[in-house]
Amino acid sequence: MAKVTLILDFKATQGELLVQMVLWQLPRPTKDRPHGLKYRLYLGRAGQTLVRYDNEAGKGNHRHIGSGEIQAPYDFSLPEQLLNDFRRECAQLGWRWTE
Repeated sequence: MAKVTLILDFKATQGELLVQMVLWQLPRPTKDRPHGLKYRLYLGRAGQTLVRYDNEAGKGNHRHIGSGEIQAPYDFSLPEQLLNDFRRECAQLGWRWTE
């Protein structure tokens, strides 16, 4: 039986800011994840969500803005673009990338 493969697992803090990025390769594409990836990208402060990108089953690719359930569709193209878009949004919200 094919397995899900973890391909990114990153977690870091800066003061009260917390970033988590988790990306999995699925054994095969699905209707909700035709690119074959499952992901959760999160930036929060003091336990409150500032922005989160994910693609939970049944909801497809989308972003959560703020701590509420405000969702906006996300047009997934490539994993690299997903990470770049998330990093750019984190930088706009005060995260300093050091890579």
